[in-house]
Amino acid sequence: MDALGLGLGLGFVIFLLALVVLIIAAMWKIFEKAGQPGWAAIVPIYNMYILLKIVGKPGWWLLLFLIPLVNYVFIIWTYNMLSKSFGKDEGFTVGLVLLGIVFFPILGFGPAQYLGPFGDKAAFDARNLTDFGKPETH
Repeated sequence: MDALGLGLGLGFVIFLLALVVLIIAAMWKIFEKAGQPGWAAIVPIYNMYILLKIVGKPGWWLLLFLIPLVNYVFIIWTYNMLSKSFGKDEGFTVGLVLLGIVFFPILGFGPAQYLGPFGDKAAFDARNLTDFGKPETH
């Protein structure tokens, strides 16, 4: 193998490692914003359990992530609830699904605040009424 090929290969590996570190750091911040331990972002499977906890869904949903084709639906659904839990809309969900490398850092390092577990309506409403005052009336 020539030096150019080796240099390009090494550069590509370093680039991929930088992307992995960026995503892990973003998930760490997302977890911390939601009141969960940041270190959970680096533990496989447990990080998905914590993500489900953040969005207000039960832990047994992890099993749904293991079923081929069904897992796509439930992961996208989970990302949508994650967006809603931070006050974002469906457009942000599309960003998380298609351009996660950009949108997870925006969620983690940006000004978005955790509003509560969107998947658990009672907890979401209770947290919003407690933390942000009563809903506005016009």
